[in-house]
Amino acid sequence: MSSNQPGTDEKSYLFDNPQNVKRILKALYGICAILVILDFVIHRHTYLDIEKLFAFYAVYGFVGCVLLVLIAKWMRTFLMRDEDYYLKQESLAPESKKESAHVDD
Repeated sequence: MSSNQPGTDEKSYLFDNPQNVKRILKALYGICAILVILDFVIHRHTYLDIEKLFAFYAVYGFVGCVLLVLIAKWMRTFLMRDEDYYLKQESLAPESKKESAHVDD
């Protein structure tokens, strides 16, 4: 962790301080609470009956995010390459192509 003491060259960022993280989380929780309270007050123009349920949009957004993560984890099984994928490609290429690819000034 970095410190803000004089004589240190490390730069301190916003999320380096755990107190700042707690403040941001409290602010987000507060905003969520306000939005839930406003769900009782604000009239929504709905098209489907299911949209009239309490906190429908919050649940819909949460389920959508969870589905995105699960689909991404599934896609990772066939899209992910080995860590040395590009190194293998370079080692298979002929030497003449390797040398011509580099531009020397």
